Amino acid sequence: MSDWEPAPYKDRRWIVADSRLLGGVLAIRGTRLSVSLILECLANGMTLDDIDESFDRTFPHEALPEVLQVAAEMVNSYRVAA
Repeated sequence: MSDWEPAPYKDRRWIVADSRLLGGVLAIRGTRLSVSLILECLANGMTLDDIDESFDRTFPHEALPEVLQVAAEMVNSYRVAA
């Protein structure tokens, strides 16, 4: 039995980034769900109930605000040269 815990992303409680979990993509703590997967589900019109049904209720709803915050940070990090 391992005591390994994935490394938190910045100061986030729910978002982790560790090369040993999903190849290092941003993921939801305690799951094998990536942030991008949850965002894609939401973008395709899925509700939290739909996500629960699709992923055996493994997505903690408390993580949703952090998922959206990370998405906003990523969008704000891109600049287009004029």
